Amino acid sequence: QVQLVESGGGLVQPGGSLRLSCAASGSIYVTYAMAWYRQAPGKQRELVAAITSGGRINYTDSVKGRFTISRDNAKNTVYLQMNNLKSEDTAVYYCGANIVDFSNRRDDYWGQGTQVTVSS
Repeated sequence: QVQLVESGGGLVQPGGSLRLSCAASGSIYVTYAMAWYRQAPGKQRELVAAITSGGRINYTDSVKGRFTISRDNAKNTVYLQMNNLKSEDTAVYYCGANIVDFSNRRDDYWGQGTQVTVSS
């Protein structure tokens, strides 16, 4: 009953920018933390950035100063502004959210992923 849909991925040259969006919809009572993960081929999924419902933010060291996570609670949407992109940022980016639904179940939900490719 809960769906997360990412958008905004694509191909960009090194030094370029992209803005990812993830909208949560369905039988949502409360959305707690929302986060962006990424997984490159042959590598484990890693946390990129996370933001709580209260606005507390954490970034992985490799993106600090370049990426900005934000959320719009009215739209139930989380964003990831990615600037000065590097080739090592190439990965499938996944949106995740911790959500309580109308049946009072608290669980983690995932989007389908959006491809980000940084290449010349």
